[in-house]
Amino acid sequence: MAHKKGVGSSKNGRESAAQRLGIKIFGGQQCVAGNIIVRQRGTKHNPGNNVAIGKDDTLYALVDGTVKFHKGKYDKSVVSVVPNAEA
Repeated sequence: MAHKKGVGSSKNGRESAAQRLGIKIFGGQQCVAGNIIVRQRGTKHNPGNNVAIGKDDTLYALVDGTVKFHKGKYDKSVVSVVPNAEA
């Protein structure tokens, strides 16, 4: 009897679930306060007006409104939420 496992089984079992990163609400779309706008690793997109950043670099809306992507200082990508006009 062999004392080592077959190569197939010992090298399997390390497939992890995808992290589902990326933009969740695109520019021009409506969002509600608390909605996640971008899930990211690091600050590829930075928070602008009415947007906050979580400890895992997730950007989320602080007010209801329209999402806007634009360039900020040093040509960095910034995400803002333009509040809906009060009717």
